[in-house]
Amino acid sequence: MPSIKRNYIYRLLYEMLAIITPLVTAPYVSRILEADGVGIYSYSQSCISYFSMFAVLGTNIYGMREIARCRDSKETYSKKFWEIEMLTVITSTVCILIWSCIILFSKNYRPYFLALLPTLFASMFDISWFYTGQERIGYTVFWNAICKIAGVFLIFFLIKNKEDLVTYILLNSTILMLGNLSMWVFLPKFLIRVDIKSLNIRTHFKETLIYFIPTIATSIYTVLDKTLIGLITNDAYQNGFYEQATKIINIAKTVSFVALNSVMGARLSYLFAEKRNEEAKANIKLAMNVILFFTIGSMFGIIAIASDFVPLFFGNGYEPVVGLLYLMAPLIVIIGISNCIGTQYYTPIGKTRMASLYMLLGSGVNLILNLLFIPWMGSKGAVIGSIGAETVITVLFEHFNEGYITWKYILSSSYKKIIAGLLMLLIIHIMSKNIAVSGIMQVSLQVLCGIIVYLVVLLIERDSAVLEFITEMQKKTKGPKL
Repeated sequence: MPSIKRNYIYRLLYEMLAIITPLVTAPYVSRILEADGVGIYSYSQSCISYFSMFAVLGTNIYGMREIARCRDSKETYSKKFWEIEMLTVITSTVCILIWSCIILFSKNYRPYFLALLPTLFASMFDISWFYTGQERIGYTVFWNAICKIAGVFLIFFLIKNKEDLVTYILLNSTILMLGNLSMWVFLPKFLIRVDIKSLNIRTHFKETLIYFIPTIATSIYTVLDKTLIGLITNDAYQNGFYEQATKIINIAKTVSFVALNSVMGARLSYLFAEKRNEEAKANIKLAMNVILFFTIGSMFGIIAIASDFVPLFFGNGYEPVVGLLYLMAPLIVIIGISNCIGTQYYTPIGKTRMASLYMLLGSGVNLILNLLFIPWMGSKGAVIGSIGAETVITVLFEHFNEGYITWKYILSSSYKKIIAGLLMLLIIHIMSKNIAVSGIMQVSLQVLCGIIVYLVVLLIERDSAVLEFITEMQKKTKGPKL
């Protein structure tokens, strides 16, 4: 059986690269394109995101689950791969045609929309779901990583002034497409020949629609926020501020739970299929504890350093991002909890319809709050909508998950981490007022001090997540137990 630890390391390394990339490029791009240029990029990206979602329907989740369930039979999973991929080709082609019509009739955004066209081809050729279902994460990582690194160099080489916005958009969409195409190189190692006449695409269409519903629901409070900010405020700067704040929060989410959940989802699909429910429950609890460790630390860390970090990282003119980060920080914890339950219980066990209903309810809350608060508060109103939506979804996910994760477990796993986070926040605040350094040295000291305080306090409290990590290290080194 493939190693969860190895897959997690592969995925974590790739996600770390995904974190480092914007950390390297964002300070440069934010200064070159300025807040309104970033806002145009954000708005145009939000528009094509709907088409990207329709292009793949729910195949990323559904395909992973189906491949994981039959990965011991090469003939079965080869057939399922081609059925699901052919369905994606058809839906992507329809979306490409419609998007081409939008380009023709668009005036102000025509060059930006045209530059985004490779994004839909990227959706067509994205087969990461196959390798995730096989628990062979390494095959999705290598060439994608090479493409990302190449993209960083090209940004610095090609993007020189504000007029290069179209080039910047085209570069990002093309790199995404090439990264997805690269995964096809490894397919012959896994697949066998399949009779085209035996393929039955229709059988998967209904199921992918079921998995597509939560994707649409999620988009209402992740993508629609940016679209509504652009439409309601007609202010590219507001979208620029929201985009930059979201970028930081997404980095924290990636560090905290994206890599772990993407790896654990396939394993839990396998465990539920084998009726090993108690083992699955133990895995979910362990994952939740780890996710709470990272999300709570990230939340307090962002609040602690935001006022010094934003002007250093993004440059002048992005001051409103600080207030947005203060508001957005709790989303890391809220989304971490719901994402863990959703990807590690509802999807693997086959209760996607239930999850979709809860997400649609949350999306409705988000839409209402957005329409109420964006005209009044701009981008801050969108944050309020997201918090409302995510809270509703998290409460529903926890209440109906049959005791796999309970509020009692979440609270008992969280309170020590919250105490450690508050102490970290207090000490960083005191340190910021009393140290003589500034700029990158100040932020670096804040981050280093914050990590040390958080870990030391948790160690003193004997927090279970930290003790579990130390125990694992001791097993490898055969050291004495604490």
